[in-house]
Amino acid sequence: MKNQKARAESQKEVRGAYIRNVGPLDFKTRISERTGDIMTIASREVVTIPPTTPIIDAVKTMLGKGFRRLPIADAGTNRLKGIVTSQDIVDFLGGGKRHLIVKNRFKGNLLSAVNASISEIMEENVVSLNEKDSLKDALSIMIKENIGGVPITDREGRVSAIISERDFVFLVSGIVTGKTVNDYMSRNIVTAPSDMSVGTATKSMINNGFRRLPIIKDNVLIGIITASDIMRFLGSGNIFDKLVTGNAKEVFEVPIRTLIRRDVVFIRPDVDLGEAASIMLQKNVGSLPVLEDGELKGIITERDFVRAMAE
Repeated sequence: MKNQKARAESQKEVRGAYIRNVGPLDFKTRISERTGDIMTIASREVVTIPPTTPIIDAVKTMLGKGFRRLPIADAGTNRLKGIVTSQDIVDFLGGGKRHLIVKNRFKGNLLSAVNASISEIMEENVVSLNEKDSLKDALSIMIKENIGGVPITDREGRVSAIISERDFVFLVSGIVTGKTVNDYMSRNIVTAPSDMSVGTATKSMINNGFRRLPIIKDNVLIGIITASDIMRFLGSGNIFDKLVTGNAKEVFEVPIRTLIRRDVVFIRPDVDLGEAASIMLQKNVGSLPVLEDGELKGIITERDFVRAMAE
């Protein structure tokens, strides 16, 4: 009974008037092949930073704007030079491959490392699209390269917009698709116990290439931790002070459950993808755990919508 009450308090299924019944949707009708149609859903309010920006300032920009990725562009011409994601930052701060930069180049001095330029950890071989590309081009490259967002440049190579998985979620939100969450959710889920340390959870995400990790306590899903949550934790106030003063072990031993910031919003497997998309946008989440009779059956993410539309 206690677990059932806890589940009810910590989990919320959201249903409501999120869907327009316009008949089953052929995804191909939504994915234009026309030149330049990428700009119909791409965000033109793109923020770029120059390669000389200190890593810590890039973290602050991402946290302040709520971004998962930042294009890196030349300060004078705004031509695309690279990109950095929340996963890259977590990799750097949390002991992944990029953390070797701290050990080798900065002799373990994290304070010096985070004040180095973002060019130290950015991805230089950045995949980009052109303003003249189509939505189909964007979909294809995101699937092929397994990336969640792509900068868009003009004919001079200047960053003019960015398109992400979320833009494709928006494309089908509120529409009857005739396809259900069950058809596209991921079933092989790696979860973490609530008492797992932040350090262990971080390494699990880095090593497996995860962007999120469901947290379980007493067989009940109590939250989902994302790469952005870990970046926020490691890059914030007192926590960061401990990292740079050498108390990193203490920081990474904190239980992962302390990073949970919101109630779980879940969905059932029989829900239409159009309604699931609306819920994700309304609740500003990048994934929805799929529960049936209180049991975690899977998880559907923005990437799954991209995959569904690419078929």
